[in-house]
Amino acid sequence: MIEMPNRDTTVCISLSGRPSNIGTRFHNYIYRELGLDYLYKACTTTDLPAAIAGVRALGFRGCAVSMPFKEAVIDLVDVMEPSASAIDSVNTVVNDRGVLHAYNTDYSAVASLLTSHAVDPSLPTAVHGSGGMAKAVVAALRDTGFADVTVVARNAETGRTLAEQYGFHHATEAPAGSAVLVNVTPIGMAGGPAAAELSFPREVIDSAATVFDVVAMPADTPLIRAARAADVPVISGAEVIALQAAEQFALYTGITPDADLVRRASEFSRR
Repeated sequence: MIEMPNRDTTVCISLSGRPSNIGTRFHNYIYRELGLDYLYKACTTTDLPAAIAGVRALGFRGCAVSMPFKEAVIDLVDVMEPSASAIDSVNTVVNDRGVLHAYNTDYSAVASLLTSHAVDPSLPTAVHGSGGMAKAVVAALRDTGFADVTVVARNAETGRTLAEQYGFHHATEAPAGSAVLVNVTPIGMAGGPAAAELSFPREVIDSAATVFDVVAMPADTPLIRAARAADVPVISGAEVIALQAAEQFALYTGITPDADLVRRASEFSRR
């Protein structure tokens, strides 16, 4: 087992507007368990072009990309892989000898969770948000068979553009009868200005069939707590971040961690 970083240690980082320790603990836990000479560090930046240039110049192997950088990073990479180019949103950058390849592992994580939780694709669905993560969610909904989807966004331009791109509807509020609710805004995120708020009205939550919140910190967001109090099945951001991080890990290392190791790493990351 590698005892400590050295000059040959492979470095991966994350870039986020509000970094947390979740990814850092997740990746470093698996590096340690598998005896890999890798190190993962969470970062933020006010100069995204310089940060991405640093990934290339310093030979960092990978860079996870979170809000608000998922779209802004597109012009800074060399190759948009299909998972990213299909939705014009990036959450993973892999440095292959100075060539930066962009991927989106959020998409596959969301699609997998919709399937594993057996969410009924015939149900009317409301997606609150229209940013980079919303693109991954809306694409995953379409590709898993959802047809009655409304993108809820106060920004009419971005909301309508996203909805029309996938053949869905746009509204400024969740339509009556929305049975599947998906939050892809920062509402409920720890440390944010709306950390204690709900992303959907309580009466809409109470009548839902499934509530899905992509916010991972905390795992029990106000939306998740409200849904559980109403006995509504939930999918949490903690589940999303574990699945997408496992795929990132495989892109960085070439090793796919097994389900038990991913589970243990996810539990460790949230302690």
